[in-house]
Amino acid sequence: MANPFQAIRGMNDILPAESALWQRLEATLRETLAAYGYREIRLPLVEKTELFARSIGEVTDIVEKEMYTFADRNGDSLTLRPEGTAGCVRACIEHGLLHHQTQRLWYAGPMFRYEKPQKGRYRQFHQVGAEAYGMGGPDIDAELICLSARLWRRLGLRDAVLQINSLGSSAARAAYRERLVGYFAARREALDEDSQRRLATNPLRILDSKNPTMRALIAEAPSLLDHLDAESRAHFERLQSLLDAAGVAYEINPRLVRGLDYYCKTVFEWVTDTLGAQGTICAGGRYDGLIEQLGGQPVSGVGFAVGLERLVAMLAAAGQPSAGAPPHVYLIVAGDPAQRAGFALAERLRDELPDLRLQMHCGGGGFKAQFRRADHSGAQIALVLGENEVAAGAVAIKPLRETGEQLTLPQSEVAAYLRAAALERTLTPSNPD
Repeated sequence: MANPFQAIRGMNDILPAESALWQRLEATLRETLAAYGYREIRLPLVEKTELFARSIGEVTDIVEKEMYTFADRNGDSLTLRPEGTAGCVRACIEHGLLHHQTQRLWYAGPMFRYEKPQKGRYRQFHQVGAEAYGMGGPDIDAELICLSARLWRRLGLRDAVLQINSLGSSAARAAYRERLVGYFAARREALDEDSQRRLATNPLRILDSKNPTMRALIAEAPSLLDHLDAESRAHFERLQSLLDAAGVAYEINPRLVRGLDYYCKTVFEWVTDTLGAQGTICAGGRYDGLIEQLGGQPVSGVGFAVGLERLVAMLAAAGQPSAGAPPHVYLIVAGDPAQRAGFALAERLRDELPDLRLQMHCGGGGFKAQFRRADHSGAQIALVLGENEVAAGAVAIKPLRETGEQLTLPQSEVAAYLRAAALERTLTPSNPD
């Protein structure tokens, strides 16, 4: 009989065999963000729907089609967060974090969008975002880009390409928008259905179309870089100078846009074709108008978000191991007295050796079955407690991965033996057979 309960489509389990790769990725992200002075902020999964309608925009696909929205028992409209920036800005305004202060913050966790599930893109997906507030110059833009570049190096990912662009000021972008609408309106018959809809609501997003039949049309469209105001041009040139000084390679992509009015000046993406068609693994940009739009004082903001599912898939494709670290030691116990003595010994060893990974056998079984479990665990050493060892206050020690004789030591000397084994690097992580 088929199991009637299965995970909701697009909301996936992360099994133990996969979670070690996730843990490594998350640890690398935390360490890299901390190295640049970014502090963690933890945000709710659910926010008022109006927050996203005002920040993302009511005419966007996310708000119109993709949000998980519901009424709570008080009749308030709530939404599972589809992204993290709006909640981060809301928290900073609410708690006074932007009043005459600069902030470097990061957050992590699941996001939710109702869209067609595909490889690396799911309805429940995970992001890490970094946001910086109160710094209006290109130096903080460059820092975020350098941070993301270092992250790829620490993860061993070599195939990501940085694309950058400038959206200019809101006034310059408004003038450019009029020219862009004129260009596409004169060629309306060549636009696909999505682009015809965007022509009236969000024309800059037409430049981001992935429809190959529109590639030539988009390539001939006016370039936003030709319409930058003087301040934005200087900002963009300084950004390039700082990236050059830091040794970060980039491509200028004049078709890289954001469709929302609060975005300005720098936008950037890291893209890769490692998983097939070119996809974005990190997207960021400056959004100096958002804080004021959500009720705060005018404060500059810039940030990026990283999709973890795609990064995990890239790490797996690069052949990086997904299995977690096996135990160093497997404790075999036979009989009730040995089990009681084993619990006492195991806890004492964990107290004395905090980095020791010790797995104690549970579930019964004879010596032969327990040794099979010990071998399968990937442990390098088996500690054996039977009736004779308990009576003598001793422990038998048997190497499982290297040649060596079994020996017996008093229980009081086991911690020192394991400490010496670690120093001699004979007690190191290994992969299970």
